[in-house]
Amino acid sequence: MTSVIELYEQISSAPDEKTRARLIVEAIEHVERRFPAVNDLATNAALRETELRLQKEIEQLRAETREIEGNLRRDIEQLRGDLQKEIEQLRAETREIEGNLRRDIEQLRGDLQKEIEQLRAETRQIEGNLRRDIEQLRAETAHHKVDIIKWTLGALLAYAVLILGAMRFFAG
Repeated sequence: MTSVIELYEQISSAPDEKTRARLIVEAIEHVERRFPAVNDLATNAALRETELRLQKEIEQLRAETREIEGNLRRDIEQLRGDLQKEIEQLRAETREIEGNLRRDIEQLRGDLQKEIEQLRAETRQIEGNLRRDIEQLRAETAHHKVDIIKWTLGALLAYAVLILGAMRFFAG
């Protein structure tokens, strides 16, 4: 017998039960010839005991797995809770920092506005002083013009008198 598939095909195509039984017996004899008898064959009771022990171990593993899974779920939920608390704390801190920054910005704006108003007032005062000085310089310039014109006219008149006096003196 060369393969199990061939045995199956022969049994399937056997015309009657007697032929099928003979094919099965031949296959068993072939297996017995090929594999000598083993004294340490497992008995049904031993197999059942092993099966029960394995089932018990499987159940223990399943129970341990469920326990581990439960612990993991609890740990995950605890971590979620802890993270939520931390997130809320960070949000609160962020809002507080934001509020402080807004107050600081408003205070800086107020301070800058005061400084700008002081600079504007100083600028207006300086402009007023400059206008007064300019008007004073204009008045002084006008006064000096008048003085220069007086002196110039006086000097011209004096020259004219001298010229006329010299002309009379030389004419006479």
